[in-house]
Parts: sequence; structure tokens; C-alpha cells
Amino acid sequence: MNLHHELQKITNKAHALRVTKYIGNDTRKFDDLVKLFLNGPYRLAQRASWPLTVCVEKNPELAKPYLKLLLQNLKKEPLHDAVKRNTVRLFQYVDIPIKLQGLVVDQCFQYLLDPKEPIAVRVFSITVLVNIAQDKPELKRELILVLEDQLPYGSAGFISRAKKTLKQLRN
Repeated sequence: MNLHHELQKITNKAHALRVTKYIGNDTRKFDDLVKLFLNGPYRLAQRASWPLTVCVEKNPELAKPYLKLLLQNLKKEPLHDAVKRNTVRLFQYVDIPIKLQGLVVDQCFQYLLDPKEPIAVRVFSITVLVNIAQDKPELKRELILVLEDQLPYGSAGFISRAKKTLKQLRN
């Protein structure tokens, strides 16, 4: 399979799943996908983001060597919303190493606090923050305060995720 060619054809779930199935848990194929995602043109990066996330959801260990690069990629401008959304989404499925947690927390709070960010990016950021905050009481408290502050301004999707998260954090 010519991965570059297949990614250009992705317009629906069936195409994305075909690419995901091709990659499986093969580290070399996944490396090729990551390179196209990080270095490809704008549209190719957008289309690679979906199968990238699905691959990591099924095989979280594939992402470990690339976490820092994926995080750095979020600083690029312009960055398609799909790239942000799927990068933050894949962070939900991996254990973020301690040395990267501060950077991930900062990025996720930045997305969470920006009302101009798409709802999906903001709610995936909530989940990543909750995952990191599990054993960090000070981060839990900060997240609770931010979510409570953002609730009155949130969309239905944001409010739903925030309320579930607040309940989880308070238990």
C-alpha cells in the first residue's frame, strides 16, 4: 500500500479504517504515518490525523517514541483543527511520561481556556488533564476551578463533559 496515496483518499471512516488496518501494530508503518503527519503538507497532515489516532487507541505503545514530536507539532501555525483534535485525542490513550506532563498540561489548559477552540479539542483536553491529575491533588483543584469557571459559557457538549469530570474529580 502506498500510504501517501491512501491518505490523500481519506474522506470517510472506511478509508481511515483501511489505513489503520494496514498499519496495525507495525512500528515501521506507524513511523511512516507519523512522518507524513508531521512533515506532510497541510491537507495530508489533516487526513493522516484520523488513522494516527485510531492506531494509538488500539496500540498506545506505538505513540511513546513520538509524544514529544507530537506535542511540539501543536505549536505550528497554521494548524488544522483536525490535527489539534486528533493529537489531543490520542494523548488520552497513552501514559504521558512525567518529563512531558508539564508541557501537555500547559497545552491542554491553553486549549481548554480558549473559547475559540473547537469543542472537541477542549473536551479532549479535559480528559487528558483528568488522566494526568489522577495522583496530583493540586492539578485536580486547578482543573475543578477552571471547569467551574467555564461552565456558564460552554456548549452542550462542553457542559456535559465538564459536569461528568467535576463529579469524577470530587469523588
